[in-house]
Amino acid sequence: MLSDMNPENIIGDYKEAVLHLYGDGSRKVFYTDIETPYPDGKLIVSTTDKAGVITHVNQSFIEMSGYTEEELIGTLHSILRHPDMPAVAFKDLWDTVNRGEKWQGFVKNLRKDGGYYWVKATVIPNIRNGQVVGYTSVRRKPSRTKVNECIQLYPTLF
Repeated sequence: MLSDMNPENIIGDYKEAVLHLYGDGSRKVFYTDIETPYPDGKLIVSTTDKAGVITHVNQSFIEMSGYTEEELIGTLHSILRHPDMPAVAFKDLWDTVNRGEKWQGFVKNLRKDGGYYWVKATVIPNIRNGQVVGYTSVRRKPSRTKVNECIQLYPTLF
């Protein structure tokens, strides 16, 4: 279970929300309107087990999320869940990868400092002996056009 965010880590004025996480209860988060631009030429990579617990992160993941590697490893990937993300997007992600298929979409992630960043995510099931054993997620810089489309669409999907 994820613990609530600590308001002492938040930079700037913030709002508060309670997220109801699939299979993991709820979590209080604090978030701001401060966007961290996705850097050109970087890929964010992580792997999780089948339950979504982070088992590996690369340096770009650490830098963009604002968490340390130690804070991320062993934690549910939903630590990055931003309250602006519609639950239906994550349902689609989980339904797709649990069928053993690749999922792609645009995600607004929550940073440890309460800010956010947008990614174009590709999640691939890791299959061993015909069974899904975990997932690899690769995130890249999204086009601003797609981000703007998501900003308009996502509030209608809750």
